[in-house]
Amino acid sequence: QVQLVESGGGLVQAGGSLRLSCAASGRTFSSYSMGWFRQAPGKERECVEAINWRGEITYYAESVKGRFAISRDNAKNTVYLQMNSLKPEDTAVYYCAARSRAYYYTLTGANEYEYWGQGTQVTVTS
Repeated sequence: QVQLVESGGGLVQAGGSLRLSCAASGRTFSSYSMGWFRQAPGKERECVEAINWRGEITYYAESVKGRFAISRDNAKNTVYLQMNSLKPEDTAVYYCAARSRAYYYTLTGANEYEYWGQGTQVTVTS
């Protein structure tokens, strides 16, 4: 069983930055495929960033292009989401997700992930 614990959410003004962290349990984190999703009220959960097990390949949604970046530190069993130039439309609950298998490519569908964190709220004010 893999446990994921997110941190770093909060309230920020438009144009500001936040860095989310997701700490994972498990001895084989370096082989996990990881992703960050978000869900705003009344909307479907969407993948904003994903990273493959070696950190060589990343995916980003067009809505966050050039503003968000995913990274991972396998020595710390942690994946990060750096969010810059935040906009009010980025307001959502952000979730970390893991698949305990190494895929060469990134996984972007919610149904492709096995484990989820509890979510952290990000609120961007105008």
